[in-house]
Amino acid sequence: MKKNAIFINISRGGLVNQDDLYTALKNGNILAAGLDVTLPEPLPMSHPLLTLENCVVSPHVGSATLKARNAMSELCARNIVAALYGEPIPCQVK
Repeated sequence: MKKNAIFINISRGGLVNQDDLYTALKNGNILAAGLDVTLPEPLPMSHPLLTLENCVVSPHVGSATLKARNAMSELCARNIVAALYGEPIPCQVK
């Protein structure tokens, strides 16, 4: 990554080696990071990433919009109705 890159992770915490990210941020190999997901979640207050001025960690709120929460509720309701009627579940975790 370029030294002026800002790394953002909103997918899964386990996809990022957080120790390497800390080193890259501390050494200036990348400019900054924004993390909405971590491993573990939440990060312990003693985690070194939380000491950096160029790293923002949010409490997994990337989906906390009214539109997203309404869509989640609707999908949940469709799954329940399908299951009750013995139909294929639209969004089944396998």
